[in-house]
Amino acid sequence: MTARADLAGRSDATDAPERDVLLSPQDYAAAARAKLDRAVWDYIAGGSGDEVTLRGDRAAFDRYRFRPRVLVDVSHCEVSTTLLGRPVALPIGIAPMAYHRLVDPEGETATVRAAGEVGALTIASTFASRTLEESARAATGPLWLQLYVLRERKVTESLVRRAEAAGYRALVITVDTPRMARRERDLRNGFSLPSHIRPANLDDGHKAGLHSGRAGGSTLADHAARHHDAAFTWEDLAWLRSLTSLPLVLKGVLTAEDARQAAGLGVEGLIVSTHGGRQLDGAVAALDALPEVVAAVPSECEVLVDGGIRRGTDVLKALALGARAVLVGRPVLWGLAVDGAAGVERVLSTLRAELEEAMALTGRPRLDALTPDLLHHSPGLAHPLTTNDRDMA
Repeated sequence: MTARADLAGRSDATDAPERDVLLSPQDYAAAARAKLDRAVWDYIAGGSGDEVTLRGDRAAFDRYRFRPRVLVDVSHCEVSTTLLGRPVALPIGIAPMAYHRLVDPEGETATVRAAGEVGALTIASTFASRTLEESARAATGPLWLQLYVLRERKVTESLVRRAEAAGYRALVITVDTPRMARRERDLRNGFSLPSHIRPANLDDGHKAGLHSGRAGGSTLADHAARHHDAAFTWEDLAWLRSLTSLPLVLKGVLTAEDARQAAGLGVEGLIVSTHGGRQLDGAVAALDALPEVVAAVPSECEVLVDGGIRRGTDVLKALALGARAVLVGRPVLWGLAVDGAAGVERVLSTLRAELEEAMALTGRPRLDALTPDLLHHSPGLAHPLTTNDRDMA
């Protein structure tokens, strides 16, 4: 299945809103859905199992309300910060996602270019459809590389060496995918990659079988079963550490127990994540797991979070609960599908503007003023999601 050829942002009025009235990430979602082949849309939008965690990540934000303070000087709201000691212009980055060329011919190079325009972090995926070197050449903002540990350890080692040589500043080890969960939308669609899209960072042995789909199967799931190292454990982090001086960040940590163990091993950062609701269905929402992870680690171990972030107010809630920064996934692909790099830049700029507005209206003009007392937690406040909301959660 392939994305539609027209990915340049042009759209009939019957398909999606006109570009000049795309105001929010959800507007971009509707426009992207109108452009993309159904199987591609389902691959991006879907989760595992009954998609309980997919919906839960989004619903968790609605259980919080703000406790705004007034008569504070909010004539300037400062959103710049640092990540692993390096400056970024905003506490919003791009989560690692595979195969950006499914929605735009330029793919990841367009994405990193847009991130650079707003000074945001990009985490490139092992399964990118552009090489990590191509992304590095296109980038003007900070880059980290997300890494799946593969059974062929020499392939993993090569990726680490290449990332360091290309100027990546950290390695993000995905730890929640010893095997790929059943993603029923992909199975129903018999999802496979179009013939012109490949995992550009891997050799030919890792590209076989990705383009011949079958009903009830997913070539990506089959590929993961063949190549992901399900035997990778805490003890193996020492091997990774021996390969590089780059900081290590673990992505997919949801418990205080794992957070403490990671910090005890000297891991520099953690990403609280449910893999976009695409792994264990029924797992705790990332936002709900965030406070216990933050409390479990020393301040020098930085904690980020992803999953369900759609508004600047969501960013504010995550930061108030202790996240150093948030990572955005699907909204970036929606922007990319609608208008390439310009669409990604507008999505990120909108989130930044909404964050600054929310900081002003809550009387918190600095990031270090975003503390848990900003929030009121009411478990009964979450609103039921409509059918369309579920598809765009």
